[in-house]
Parts: sequence; structure tokens; C-alpha cells
Amino acid sequence: MTTNRKEFLKITGMGGVGLLAGGQNAKQSPFRQSHKQKFNMHGYAAPALEVVRVGFIGIGSRGSSHVRRFSRIEGVEIKALCDLYANQVNESIESIQKYVEQEPATYTGNQEGWKKVCMREDIDLIIIATPWKLHAPMAVYAMEQDKHVGVEVPAAMSTEECWGLVETSERTRKHCMMLENCNYDSFELLTLNMAREGFFGQIIHGGGAYIHDRVTSDDQWDRNKENHNKFGFNEWRLKENANRNGNLYPTHGLGPISNIMDLNYGDQMDYLVSISSGDFTLANKMEQVAEQDDYFEPYAGLNYRGNMNTSIIRTQKERTIMLQHDVSSPRPYSRIHLVSGTHGIARKYPLPGRIASSHEGWLSKAKLNALKEEYTPNVINKVSDKAQHIGGHGGMDTVMTWRLIDCLRNGLPLDMDVYDAALLSAVGPLSEWSATHGGKPVSIPDFTAAAWKTNKPGMDISLNQGGTTKIM
Repeated sequence: MTTNRKEFLKITGMGGVGLLAGGQNAKQSPFRQSHKQKFNMHGYAAPALEVVRVGFIGIGSRGSSHVRRFSRIEGVEIKALCDLYANQVNESIESIQKYVEQEPATYTGNQEGWKKVCMREDIDLIIIATPWKLHAPMAVYAMEQDKHVGVEVPAAMSTEECWGLVETSERTRKHCMMLENCNYDSFELLTLNMAREGFFGQIIHGGGAYIHDRVTSDDQWDRNKENHNKFGFNEWRLKENANRNGNLYPTHGLGPISNIMDLNYGDQMDYLVSISSGDFTLANKMEQVAEQDDYFEPYAGLNYRGNMNTSIIRTQKERTIMLQHDVSSPRPYSRIHLVSGTHGIARKYPLPGRIASSHEGWLSKAKLNALKEEYTPNVINKVSDKAQHIGGHGGMDTVMTWRLIDCLRNGLPLDMDVYDAALLSAVGPLSEWSATHGGKPVSIPDFTAAAWKTNKPGMDISLNQGGTTKIM
């Protein structure tokens, strides 16, 4: 039987359409996709607070650094510190005595002490820096006690927890900001401003990652050394990497790219696919460590996540994001931060950050410096010197803290709202589902209830308003 060219094109064309339709229809939706929005928190400005009274829950390595930075911001009163371990609270108080007039109340040794902090009537803002599984329950409870919330990353561990954050914030009209510090790193803010000014043209693709070796060095598991066990206090972070497989820590690489793509205000994630490699290092390492130190015996023989997870996200406007996660391979640290558009490209890692506008290669150092001079946003120029002096991942933590307080004191919308917290955090459990189901596409919920189509861009990096708060 023969087929002429016209018939062949007709048949293959229809076949292609069928395959495309089948691919689109193959998206799975095992998770709640939307809700009836009670109140749009994007762009919401709560009443201004001349003084922001803050309570802290979780005073470990990350929490204590938050306390130090908040103590250096004008208009902040540190009212309460809460942690199970009294020594961590006491050390944190000692570190800020120079900057606080009155010693904060302390809550230690009690699993329910954090609730007492949330119920205090002399607190406006709760900062949560506890193990991941406690983030969403604590944030919801704090908002229900009429408190604004700043919660560490990821803000939630499941999509239902994400919905809980969204619906509670809308109902109480209390801010819930995920403390994604990488949004405030200088190169990320530079490229965000360049994108907004059209330097890259239309954004086509972005790349982000959390590639951070926390396993392979023997020193990390020697409990006699100061920097032992980089997975975190009491090994809770190590436990998160057992019996879960996916992109468990997506927000550092994803946050800045989401801002550049205007996700939640102008575009929205549509679906993702996710696959993971096998585990080539972590289980073996724990067997080795357990032989040398019986303290780690409970962690030997567990089913650990694969070394590398790669997730691909497609947006409603047909753009793509590649997101990777690897904490157990001997590789240099990287968040990738790739921005690719119709007119140019930027990539931060390997350091130093680079920019190009053609296939001929990266721009020279002189030309890159000229772009920095032209496009570095006011939010960096305003506080960069003092932020770098105070520190926190090169100063970006301080910029984030300062912006949060300055917005609350001036009655301005926060740079990151509850929809950002939910969307970025949801990628974790969604990637787990896809990776577990052979990389099947999975639909990503729209936490804005379609308000992304009309929401105005977030993050006022030009400081059109505010910028009045001082750093001490």
C-alpha cells in the first residue's frame, strides 16, 4: 500500500496533534487546585506600626542570627525568645545586649511554650525558625492570634499546609512572609531590575538550584568538631532526607527566578515533572559513620533520597524553569540562577556572575561593572554597606530583615506575600509526587484563585515608597 506526500503530512500532522493533546491531558491533579478567594493579600498594606514588637520561635543557628539582625533595625522591640533549649536562648540574649534596652521574656523547656509567645498581646510579628515540619502549623496559629508572621523556608511541607497558610492569611488579613533571603542577594536583585527594564527581552527560561554538599566530608560527622553534622541541630534535617525523594528544598533557587518571571502577578506555574537519580553516597556514608560512632546507628540502613533531583516547571505563558537539588555529592555550592531571554542571558554560578547579550560570549568585567552601575536597584544602594557589615550570607539576610520592618513601619505591602510562600513551598511535595510516579506531569495549584492575571508586580526594589528605617 502506498501513501502520497499530502496524505502522509495529513496523517503525521494529526498524529502530532494527538500526541500533544495526550501530553497535555496527561497532567495529573491529585491535589486541590484552587479556592474561593476570601481576600486578596497581594498588595495588601496592613496598618503602619511605628514600633514592630517581635517574638522569635526557634533560637538555633538560624533563629539566633535572626535575633541579632532584628536587634540592629530601628523601630524594633524584641519581646520574647522561645526554644526548647535554654542555653541557646541565653546565648542569643547575650549577643544583643548592646542593642536592646529591655531583656526579652524567655520560654524554654516546654513543647507548648511557643503558643504562649503567639498569644502575647504585646507582639506584632512572630519569626519562626524551627524544623520544617513545624513551620506551617506555627504560622497558622500565630496568624489566628492576630500576629503577622515571618517563617523560614520552606513555609509548608504539603499542599494542604500551603492552602492552610493562604486561607488563614486571607481570613485574618495578617501577613505571612516566607523568609526567602536569596531574593535579596545583590546579583539576583540586579538581574531582577534588568529584567523589569527589558534588558533580557522576553524571559524564556530560568534555572535555579540548591546544590550544597552536606554529606561527604568526614568532619561534618565528627561530633568532637565545632562544625559537625551540617544537616542541622539534632539531625532533624538528616531525617528529612530519609524516605522522601524529590526537590525537598526548592525555594532558594526558585524564589529569585519566580520574581523575574512575575509568577503570581502576570504569569503562573502550570505543571511540573520531576525525576531523581539513585542514592550513590548518603546511605553508604551513614553506614560508614555508624561504624565509627554508634550515635548514628539509627540512621544506618534507611532509604535515603537520590543524590540529584531535577524538576522542570512550565508556566501558563509557556516559559520553563529547571530546578535542581543535591546535598550529598562533592560539588561546589551553586544556586545556578540562570535568566535566559530573547535579548540576553545572565548566570550567577559558577561565580562570578556573568551576563551576555549574544552567542559571542560573556561581557567583559568593565562592561559588567557598567551594567551594575546602571541597573543596581535602590534597595541595594540604600543599605548595602551596613548590610554587608552586619552580615548574613553576604548581607542579603540583613536587606531582607530591613525591608520587612521598613514595610511594616510604613504601612506598605510586603515584598513577598502568602501566595509566594505557598507556591514556592508547594514545589517540594509536588516534585515528590512526580518523582514517585515515574516523572509524570503534575498540575500546580493556583493559590491566587486566578488573581495572578491582574495582580501588580511585587518587590518594590526601586523604593518608590518607604526606605525610612535606619540600620544601627
